[in-house]
Amino acid sequence: MRTVIRTSAFNDLYNAVEDNVRLKIDYAVALIIHMKVVSTKFVKKLEGTYFYEMRISVDKEYRIILFAVDKENFIEAEQILLLNGFVKKSKKDYKRQIAIAEKIIKEELL
Repeated sequence: MRTVIRTSAFNDLYNAVEDNVRLKIDYAVALIIHMKVVSTKFVKKLEGTYFYEMRISVDKEYRIILFAVDKENFIEAEQILLLNGFVKKSKKDYKRQIAIAEKIIKEELL
């Protein structure tokens, strides 16, 4: 079982979304807490970064939640740090959101 740490940025996002989105986020978080291996439908490593994305599909759009782990890879992870999230509209969204995630780590953890 993994420990999940929620940043204030994640909590702001979580509290702002509709109930049906919140339920799907809760489901995806439960998966990453309890399952060692999770389908890439829900979790995927972002190439060239140390971040992962949790993918939430609601009403024909994806909400992406960026997170970091405490080990070299997700399977070995014991702690998950939920950072920030966004509605995916294009691949261009990732660069800006990764910069925000890096800033969150610096501000909240250092």
